[in-house]
Amino acid sequence: MFKGFSRSVIGASHIKKNIVCQDSSGFKVYENYAVAVVADGHGSKKHFRSNTGSALAVESAVETVENFFSDYQRISAELPVNHELILKNIERQVIARWHSKIRKHFSENPVTPEEKQPFTDDEFRKIAVESYYGTTLVTAVISEDFSLGFQIGDGSLVAVFEDGETVMIMDYEESNPANITASVCNKNAPLLFSHFYTRKKKILAMFVSTDGLYTSFSSDDDFLDYHTIIASQLYDIQAFENSVLKNITRRTHFGTEDDISISCVYHEKLADEKVRTLRHRIDDSRRKNGK
Repeated sequence: MFKGFSRSVIGASHIKKNIVCQDSSGFKVYENYAVAVVADGHGSKKHFRSNTGSALAVESAVETVENFFSDYQRISAELPVNHELILKNIERQVIARWHSKIRKHFSENPVTPEEKQPFTDDEFRKIAVESYYGTTLVTAVISEDFSLGFQIGDGSLVAVFEDGETVMIMDYEESNPANITASVCNKNAPLLFSHFYTRKKKILAMFVSTDGLYTSFSSDDDFLDYHTIIASQLYDIQAFENSVLKNITRRTHFGTEDDISISCVYHEKLADEKVRTLRHRIDDSRRKNGK
């Protein structure tokens, strides 16, 4: 019923500077729903384990959603009435699980002399352990009965509806309230999430991506058109995977040179049935923009 895809590619600038890829991505498909996740580890020097932090954030999101949705029928019945409370509880549990994972990693992997080398002793003492692992996080969940998502920090969540409408459900600014740099490592992280829930209109596919993808486009319209185009290729998942991987690799070499991650989950039957609808949307957009 549902399928998914995820890829992370290292940015050209990271290759030049001999820096590891700080992005992580993942997805998981269940009987009644599917979840897609991306995380973008922070680039500044105090976040020197952000590649590990982003991987653990992806794990934390998938595991938390799986835990909350273990009784799918119950959660599906409760969401229409209590989705705001449920989403806030999910977000809090993601943060708690992430902290548990990074503390375990830290206890098993003490800071090395090489990791300390860029700092003075005074500078290093002022850095909280959580900051070593700082990262953003974007998560999408699709099911027959509803769709939802939650996000902390930059990145994008795009929904493609069955009628071909493609939208960014959560704007970049909404995930950074009061000009605060939102991060999983912030002390008030549970308060910095944005989220959405809907059951009014069926979603064909949901895509989450790190900001390296969004910033490689010249406009929001081009960014959304890109998602409509790749959604129209989901009926042939092997060709889709090859096409998207080549495209994001090219974009990181000729765009912002940042790491790029994308993950998607989609309704397999709708992706097959709505190819013509999506192609009509693409043609309409091209005519509108004179392409």
